[in-house]
Formats: sequence, structure tokens, C-alpha cells
Amino acid sequence: MRNRKSYIAVVLAVVLAMMLAACSTKQEPAGSATNAGGGGEQPSLNGKKIALIMEFNQGTFSAQYIAGVTEQVEKLGGKVTVFSAETDMNKMIANLDAAVNQKFDGILIDHGKPEALEAGVKKALERKIPVVAFDTDLKVPGVTVLSQGDQQMAKVTLEKMAQDIGGKGSIVKIWVAGFAPMERRQLAYKEFMDKNKDIKEIAAFGAATNNTALDTQAQMEAILKKYPNKGDITAVWAAWDEFAKGASRAIQQAGRTEIKVYGIDLSDEDLQMIQDKNGPWIASAAVDPKDIGRVQARYLYQKFLGESTPDSVVLEPVFVSRDQLPTDKAVSTTQLGDYVKGWSGSQQGLSDKVKELEKQIQK
Repeated sequence: MRNRKSYIAVVLAVVLAMMLAACSTKQEPAGSATNAGGGGEQPSLNGKKIALIMEFNQGTFSAQYIAGVTEQVEKLGGKVTVFSAETDMNKMIANLDAAVNQKFDGILIDHGKPEALEAGVKKALERKIPVVAFDTDLKVPGVTVLSQGDQQMAKVTLEKMAQDIGGKGSIVKIWVAGFAPMERRQLAYKEFMDKNKDIKEIAAFGAATNNTALDTQAQMEAILKKYPNKGDITAVWAAWDEFAKGASRAIQQAGRTEIKVYGIDLSDEDLQMIQDKNGPWIASAAVDPKDIGRVQARYLYQKFLGESTPDSVVLEPVFVSRDQLPTDKAVSTTQLGDYVKGWSGSQQGLSDKVKELEKQIQK
């Protein structure tokens, strides 16, 4: 009897050992990946919670940018929560900290001052939360930063303005310091003005507020009163579409449409204004805001997938002018690619792994 009991005990021990060995070699479910922030295995890439931390959410450009982020994240099985700071940097810092503490799986950042955001970004990375930023000069190892080719956008719009006004005239610049894209655009502006001595800047203003377009309109109205005669102002160069919208409305309402406006960035609302044959805004340079959002989200998912991502990604802008557009119908940014080569449909960030993940999620 004792031998029989010993035999049974040995058999049970062997079976138990085999079961433990099977558990220890069990494979991770399909779709698992290493977090590029340096963490362990993710149980799945489906259902990721993504925080979009924005310095401001103004106008149709921001709306279309958010739509691009949301579209791409949802294609990859995730969900986006938007945190807007309404131009309040302290609120943006708090929103970033909240996203980290709420354990979002990934963080996207839109604008913001790098020195203010750096501590929160480092905290995110320490907690294995990957970060991808747009239009802020963050220089934190492991963070991918997107920009729009700002100097190129400024250069092409300024050169078009110079061509249209015959290389001479009096211009108004609308610009604001303290934002990475604005600072890059200013570099191109300074270089342009140094080379074009017959073009004189007679006024410069600009501020990012909770209602930038309306505030710009009021400031432009004051400039028009200061320079009331036809020929006093030849053109306006606006370094942001919210500036261009406000200036254009002031000029049109004052009946001063001999003054032409050249802007940067483009949304559906902006495109309608450029197509208006009676409006002063006639050209802009931009990247499709939806593309910006899509590309930014793709790089975040590359990090989820354990892929190596660059520190810097530059999005190629295109130039859009009224004379490229049809005169018999209005077009949206969705249709703009039919008339302007290179608009929308960017494949940047669509690595083979990201494409495969899209296919898996869509099944």
C-alpha cells in the first residue's frame, strides 16, 4: 500500500510540473507589443486610451486637426480624449499631469512652451507612456516632434506677395512671438525683408488669445483708420490663419479690398474665404490639418509597436492660391487635392506594422 501511495504521489508531481511548464511558456495574445517608452509587454494594442493635450483649440484648423487625430486613432482601435488649455500654459501643464496620473496609454501634444512641458513629458516617459508632439520644440530623448516646414511656408507666401506687388510697397505683418512655428516663420520673414529693401513694414501686431480672429479684426480696423487712404497699405502678411481671417474681415468690411492678404495654414473656412472673389485673402501655404493629426497618431502607434521613430519629422507644405481654384463652385479641403498637387493623403508614418495593425483592427 505504501508503494502504491508513493507511485501516485510521483505521478501527481510529474503532472503538476508539466502544467506549470505549460503556463510559463504560454504566448502573449496577438497584437501585443513593447511600449517604446521603455516598458514591458502590452496585453493588446486595441482599446488604447490616447490623450491629446492642446495649448488652444481655436477655429476650423484645430477642429480638422482633431478630426485627423481621432480618425487615425480609431482606425487603430483607440480612443482620443482632448484636453484644451485655452492658451493658459498653467492649465496645459495641469492637463499633461492629469493625463499621466490618469494612466493614459499614450500622449499627443499640440503646441505649448517646451520649458513648461518638459517636466511633465519626462514624468510620462518614466511611467512608460510614449509621447509625440506637434509644433513645440521639445528636446527630450524618446519624444518625436512634428513640424510643418514653417520657414518654407513663410518663404513661398512672402515671395508670392512680392511678385504680386511688384517688389515694392508698404505692408502690415501679423505675427506673435513665443510659439515655435511662429519663431521659425519669423526667420524667413527677416531674411525676406533684408533682401527686399523696397518693401517697408509700416505696422506689426498680433496676439494669441481666446478669440484670436475677432481680436485681430479689431486691431486691423484700428490700423486701417490710421492709414485711411488707398495705397497707404499695399498688403498684409499673416503668419497664422486666425490672423488672416481677422485681417481679411476687417479689410472687406472697410471696403479696402485693394489690400491683399497672404496667410499660413488652411482649413475649410479659410478656403472659402480665399475662393471669395471679392475677398482680400488670396493665397496661403499649409499642410492639411487632418494629415497632421493622422501622421502624429501614426508615430505614436509606431512607438506602441516597438518601432524606432525619429526625433524630428517635417511635414511638406503646399502653396494654395485663388488662381488655382475653380471659379464656378466652392471646394473643401477634402476636394482640394483635385486642384492642388500634393495636398492631403500623406503616407508619412504608415509603416508596415501600422498598416498591418489597421487591417487587424478593421477585421
